[in-house]
Amino acid sequence: MTMAAEPPADAATAAPAVAVASARATPLAAATAAPGQVIPEGYELRPGDMLTVSVWNEKDLQGDVLIRPDGGISFALAGEVQAAGHTVAELTRVLEARIRKFIPDAVVTVSVKAAIGNRIYVVGKVNKPGDFALTGPIDVMQALSLAGGATPFANTNAIRILRRDGNREVSIKFRYGDIERGRKLDQNIVLQNGDTVVVP
Repeated sequence: MTMAAEPPADAATAAPAVAVASARATPLAAATAAPGQVIPEGYELRPGDMLTVSVWNEKDLQGDVLIRPDGGISFALAGEVQAAGHTVAELTRVLEARIRKFIPDAVVTVSVKAAIGNRIYVVGKVNKPGDFALTGPIDVMQALSLAGGATPFANTNAIRILRRDGNREVSIKFRYGDIERGRKLDQNIVLQNGDTVVVP
């Protein structure tokens, strides 16, 4: 990462972050937040995501910021900024441009402390039903694996994926037996934010 000056060592050892970008640097392809969790390049921020924003060498301009349900955040000197729908790098550039009106040489760093805005849900007869962070492409089989697999009493050939499409909800069929036999693999769709996998 190339910038006008190197931040102090204690800044580099701050709390682990999921993805980090500076407007003066090339964004990382991905950064690991926790074992098994990776935020890919191009991850779009969502309401509910927790960010850490800091301005180098400005102790009063750093802290955690939650993306509100309306997609916006508020940060000192930058004011109100739309964060949802933007990548970390894009948001960094916006914040830096605004803050430089007051601090010309400001170097802004934005990191995703908790990527919880994008979620999928697996419910029904699985071993670990619940919601899971959608930090990268996850298909139906992978979602079932995250949920600990189906229980012995599950009807895995009657699984449904519920998806919001505008103001209506659609139901997508999924037959585990077909995938297990290598057939009709197009059923194993990549899930979208808000999808619910129902295992009867």
